Amino acid sequence: MATETVPVRTTETIAGQLQYWLAVLFVVGWTGVICGGLGVQFGSWDYPCPLCMVQRMFMALAALGAAAIVRKGMTGVIAARDYAMGWGLAIVGCVAGGFTSWRQTMLHILPGDPGYGAPVLGLHLYVWALILFVAAIATAGALLSFSHGTAARTIPATPHRLIGLIALWFLGIVLAINLVAVFALEGFHWFLPDDPSRYQLFYDLHILS
Repeated sequence: MATETVPVRTTETIAGQLQYWLAVLFVVGWTGVICGGLGVQFGSWDYPCPLCMVQRMFMALAALGAAAIVRKGMTGVIAARDYAMGWGLAIVGCVAGGFTSWRQTMLHILPGDPGYGAPVLGLHLYVWALILFVAAIATAGALLSFSHGTAARTIPATPHRLIGLIALWFLGIVLAINLVAVFALEGFHWFLPDDPSRYQLFYDLHILS
């Protein structure tokens, strides 16, 4: 009697774990971009405007979508719906963030407009954000197109869990720092000024006058 051959599931191979590793990269990448914004903010004393902060929020949403995949993968078992939910949130964040950065770019598109803030490598931060949002949407779309062979149902413990944990802690710490930075800029007010010129919290507390 012929012995039935069990096909190898490609989703359990290294190539099959591609979505997990790219989710980790997504988390670290977007967190690094937020770090870059914080670096410009504190390094060159460049106060971010409301549109800048909204872009950071959508970067955080994109990172949190990927973080959901990483967190689920750290348990060892991850279903197709978990990948779909995580990348779906990431795409929503990137689409909304892309529109926000496009809007800010259009506000400064006229010849002679110096733009808002100092440029980095020849481009303003909101232009870089637009480029990165579009690139991230294309990446997530490509991943979903090849999900059959890149979305493993089981994730090994080593070294996946440790690296995933480091990525999630990195995201959490940076988001906490950004939250404090926003609070310092806005102070005890409902709205951030269109063109902030100081950390309002210290003036509200009469630390500075």
